[in-house]
Amino acid sequence: MNINIKATNIELTPKIKDYVQEKMDMLEKYLGSVDVINAKFEVELTTLHHNKGEIYRAEANLDVPGSLLRVEKTEKDLFKAIDKVKDHLTRSIKRYKEKRIDKKRNQKL
Repeated sequence: MNINIKATNIELTPKIKDYVQEKMDMLEKYLGSVDVINAKFEVELTTLHHNKGEIYRAEANLDVPGSLLRVEKTEKDLFKAIDKVKDHLTRSIKRYKEKRIDKKRNQKL
């Protein structure tokens, strides 16, 4: 899967880039025959004024036929945020595929 990775207020190191790519590649087995039109991933060091210390935000956007799958998570650890995005995106993909199958079944009636 070809992914555009963007970093805001943080340097996009090869370690971060490889980690994101590895996690997003894991999603391909859930996507199956679904074509991903566009895949974007953003990592950011953000300052949430209610929280002390460094807060990281990870966001993924997958353009799939008829829908946009978007997930955003914030954590104190960047890699934990990326993992949570991957986990939630996995659930979103499964839900999207179930809806797509249900629509096809309803059309046959």
